[in-house]
Amino acid sequence: MNQQTVVLINAIEVPTGEDESFMARWERAHDFLLSQPGYRSSQLHKSTESDADFRYVNVAVWDSEDAFRAATSRPEFRDISTEYPLHSSVYEVVSADQRWIPGAL
Repeated sequence: MNQQTVVLINAIEVPTGEDESFMARWERAHDFLLSQPGYRSSQLHKSTESDADFRYVNVAVWDSEDAFRAATSRPEFRDISTEYPLHSSVYEVVSADQRWIPGAL
């Protein structure tokens, strides 16, 4: 597998009215991932449209795809990960606007 920095993008189906339940599960999963080797950062985005198919999108940066796969394959993570349908993929950055600073919105 590739050993370069990768970006995980999760588009998450969260029905209207289930934000509190989703956020509680996401926070538990996030807390676990914070302690994992290779985890760098994440940003959780919420759609401004209540009827969006993917009301939440998580963008996370990892040292490598191997580090991401190792962390998310652990039984502890599977026990706390979200119950909502995820549409996920791991990406490598091929172009970036250098004026954008991760975490600065």
